[in-house]
Amino acid sequence: MSNSVTLQVPARLHLGFLDLNGDTGRRFGSVGLPLSEPETIVTLSRSSETIVEGAESRRAGEHLSTLCSHLGIRGQHRLVVEQSIPSHAGLGSGTQIALAVAAALRTLHKLPLDIGSDATLLDRGGRSGIGIASFESGGVIVDAGKDDSGRPPPVVARLPFPEEWRVILILDHSGHGLHGDAEIAAFRSLPPFPASGSGEICRRVLMGIMPALVEHDLPAFGAAVTAIQMLIGTHFAPAQGGVFTSRRVEN
Repeated sequence: MSNSVTLQVPARLHLGFLDLNGDTGRRFGSVGLPLSEPETIVTLSRSSETIVEGAESRRAGEHLSTLCSHLGIRGQHRLVVEQSIPSHAGLGSGTQIALAVAAALRTLHKLPLDIGSDATLLDRGGRSGIGIASFESGGVIVDAGKDDSGRPPPVVARLPFPEEWRVILILDHSGHGLHGDAEIAAFRSLPPFPASGSGEICRRVLMGIMPALVEHDLPAFGAAVTAIQMLIGTHFAPAQGGVFTSRRVEN
């Protein structure tokens, strides 16, 4: 019987929503991919008392408590968050730490993984399903958005990210993007996203991003991502102070 489990989970990069309107019966939809770094690393071990240490300890401890109650696990644990993805930087830190704790607990107690159900239990994947899908496997992922079932968005495409390509992250640590209640308020305050914009984004994914990945055409991939980002950024500009949340990164 194992007394300790260590899990490493990747950040995810969200490249854009497909349909913010939702009048087709599904809302949001996303395209994105996991990154090799930064990572969240957690170690969970059996203990005589429950101790939670490291970055994101409050959130990690809440997830551990919720899962133990849900799974009927009464033992005590020591949970150490050894490394965490930067929070509120658009890298999926909240989803990844939730799923890391869930997977570590299930692995330690020899229970089967149930990523989708655990994500729902821990209130993850409310808009994008990329973080949940990234936890399971790599590649560039397209999810089809949420319906009224409460289930995580289904993955409808997953294409390999070319080995020779690289992602460069430029982070502005002086501020954070919209998150939590502020993000919800922004979604509510903005006018409906036009159907024509959603159609253009879906066209850019299907006719730009996906063939560019298959053909390893980096300029075409970049052009499609840029077009999507400009459409979405322009929509959120009134709530976030511009097309980009950081003027320094924009420059």
